Amino acid sequence: MTAPLWDPEQYLRFADERTRPLHDLLARVPAVPHEPAATVLDIGCGPGNSTAVLRERWPAAGITGIDNSAAMLATARSTGEPTADYLLADARDYDPAPARPDLIVSNAALQWIGFGADGPPRPGHLGLLPRWADALPPGGAIAFQVPGNFGSPSHTLLAGLRRSPRWRAALGDDATRAGVHEPDEYLRALADAGCTADVWETTYCTLLPGPDPVLEWVKGTALRPVLARLTDPAERDAFLTEYGALLREAYPAGPHGTVFPFRRIFAVGVKRGDTG
Repeated sequence: MTAPLWDPEQYLRFADERTRPLHDLLARVPAVPHEPAATVLDIGCGPGNSTAVLRERWPAAGITGIDNSAAMLATARSTGEPTADYLLADARDYDPAPARPDLIVSNAALQWIGFGADGPPRPGHLGLLPRWADALPPGGAIAFQVPGNFGSPSHTLLAGLRRSPRWRAALGDDATRAGVHEPDEYLRALADAGCTADVWETTYCTLLPGPDPVLEWVKGTALRPVLARLTDPAERDAFLTEYGALLREAYPAGPHGTVFPFRRIFAVGVKRGDTG
């Protein structure tokens, strides 16, 4: 039996750390049309932790969370942000225009779009930005943040292990195809889509508690496609044991926990046009 790709409980083990960048992103989002009753789309809403933050910022808004995981949406509806609407859809195919959004937000989801593990890659997420911008009124905004740590040991060690003789046949390069662009590329893409762009990056130095905390962190994200491919529990345990040892060496525990540097890339695009 294939393991489910997404596990809401595992993802939410580090809910505060995963949600902090969203707060920093939204702090740079200006007022959008139709506030306080704006229409907000949360694309890649996951278990609803991001949707709950959007509700705090825009209490009277009409918020819709979109995700392609039924398990994530079930958690979002029950304990994430029950007052929002939710839609099961793939962001690569979703057309936001009928919703007439004032704001489109995506929190740590775009890295998967166009780099999916469920078939041949479709066009990358840069190609979605013009479609999203076209759906906005003048003054409407796109705001997203993505992990920028694909060159970090947590990812390079994983990639090397997948390609090793022990695991190449089962995993190889197709186990995960997530990836992001550099900040200047997002700046140009938003400008080309007719937006005034604000793009920046931050590296959070997070202190993670407990044993093997970096392994537990990536079990909620980067490891999900790998675990879905390892259907034999013994094989899965063997892989986690080997990968966990590599992570302990790369991220040694200290007296206060394990320091985990995590780079994030942020972008806010406000649609240009006559707002008067």
